[in-house]
Amino acid sequence: MPGLFDGTSLERPVTCEHCAKPLDQCSCPRNAAGHASPPETQHPRVRREKRRGKWCTIIAGLELAPDEMKSLARQLRTALGTGGGITDGEIIVQGDHRDAIVSELLARGYKAKPAGG
Repeated sequence: MPGLFDGTSLERPVTCEHCAKPLDQCSCPRNAAGHASPPETQHPRVRREKRRGKWCTIIAGLELAPDEMKSLARQLRTALGTGGGITDGEIIVQGDHRDAIVSELLARGYKAKPAGG
């Protein structure tokens, strides 16, 4: 993407509105539309459900690009030592890990809350 005043002496690179770094160096999470959505503006809900007779933990309400969602899911599964996947924009982790996931998301800057009973 060309910068502001491209080709003139006033040329400046296009920067991220949150971290003020050039877009090619920005590491802010982006949603599916490509807009920056930092963790402090997101409010994911973490709930647990029984599916096929076993407990699973579901993280809903994250606005991340598909590759960033895969990366976050992989990091959570590795930290918890369990399996899981992504279905319909929700991260599913095998087992009842709601409290551990909420604390992990809070440590990453998300305003996560447990949902359900």
